[in-house]
Amino acid sequence: MTDEYDVTGDEDWLDAELKNALDEDYEIELEDAVLSLEIRRIYERAHPASLPRAEYFRELLRLQAELIKLQDWVVASGEKVVVLFEGRDSAGKGGVIKRIAQRLNPRVVRTVALPAPSDREKTQWYFQRYVPHLPAGGEIVLFDRSWYNRAGVERVMGFASEDQVEQFFKDVPEFERMLVRSGIRVVKYWFSITDEEQQMRFLMRIHDPLKQWKLSPMDLQSRVRWEQYTKAKEEMFDRTNIDEAPWYIVPGNDKKRARLNCMAHLLSLMPYHEVEQEDVTLPQRVFNPEYERAVLPPELYVPSKY
Repeated sequence: MTDEYDVTGDEDWLDAELKNALDEDYEIELEDAVLSLEIRRIYERAHPASLPRAEYFRELLRLQAELIKLQDWVVASGEKVVVLFEGRDSAGKGGVIKRIAQRLNPRVVRTVALPAPSDREKTQWYFQRYVPHLPAGGEIVLFDRSWYNRAGVERVMGFASEDQVEQFFKDVPEFERMLVRSGIRVVKYWFSITDEEQQMRFLMRIHDPLKQWKLSPMDLQSRVRWEQYTKAKEEMFDRTNIDEAPWYIVPGNDKKRARLNCMAHLLSLMPYHEVEQEDVTLPQRVFNPEYERAVLPPELYVPSKY
């Protein structure tokens, strides 16, 4: 297990990455920045000072560099890792998943966000639709919501009967123990925010045209049924927090700290180490003096508007 996240050796790469990649990260951060001035003023007044942007990005890049080492170790050792991200609506699950996967190989690290079950899937064994997405050797799967939908939204919204919920609570500990016995590492995160914070984030989505797509009728109902979701969460923790796959709660009122804390904690759970890689050399370009590049018609090109 890696004890610290300092990048050894020359850190010129980090400075270069900060200079060259911040534009990309700023674009991702737009979802937090495009707010009406009034909503922004209220939001900032209600929150303590967050991490300075430069400090946040520097630590984010360090952790992402460690995640690349974790990815290489998973591939080299044939490990299988499942990470479940659950929590309140607007608690920041998607933002953390995005930063974890941002610099990793999508052939190794997959994000799974299943839609509502079809009529056919509703007749299947409950866990059946999730099983095909489990990792093979050398893979990491990030579930943006998971089989715990049954203990949360399906239960609170009445999409599952109490008998179905009770059966789920009886089955899920053994299901997860089976996964662990098969060699899958199962990590479960719950992102927690306060009632007031969720209210503020929903208001920001309502007033921001770039975020309104995130608001579904189900999300709005989560405000109405806050206390029902709280009771459902408490029972879920009580009945599914097993030694083989315990729950870990991530306080999410501060998005940046939540992202970094979750990434650092995930790394701390894995006994990974840096895998020695073969040196990469760029091969010489082969030139054929008899080859002539064809002239393509201009209509095949995207117009240069910028």
